[in-house]
Amino acid sequence: MLMIRFQRIGRTNDPAFRIVVLEKERAAKAGNIVELLGTYNPRSKALTLNEESVKEWISKGAQPTGSIHNLLVNKGVIQGKKVNVLQKHTPQKPTEGGSASGGKEETVAPVPTEVEVVAEAEPAPEVTPAA
Repeated sequence: MLMIRFQRIGRTNDPAFRIVVLEKERAAKAGNIVELLGTYNPRSKALTLNEESVKEWISKGAQPTGSIHNLLVNKGVIQGKKVNVLQKHTPQKPTEGGSASGGKEETVAPVPTEVEVVAEAEPAPEVTPAA
């Protein structure tokens, strides 16, 4: 399966990323890329992107990662809602003030947790060591 994902380039403590298409099973750093789609610098928010190629690869079945999907939604390349790329135990908080969704505030519903009730077992008898 083909993935559209970040490939880290740049120095220590100064990240920069390539946006590439590659096989999912390959490592992002060592795998041979199929096509270079653009670059992204998270510090300066500089983005160069070949939008036509991105749309073409998505139509061919390439799956963007969550971070790439959110970046493409922000830039208007694809339509849709952003996905939560944070860990499952950290809910995504809505932005305060104005939001990018036309002023509609979204609320995050609490996630119900299932609690398993375990019957208490009898304590094990104490064993005294033989002298």
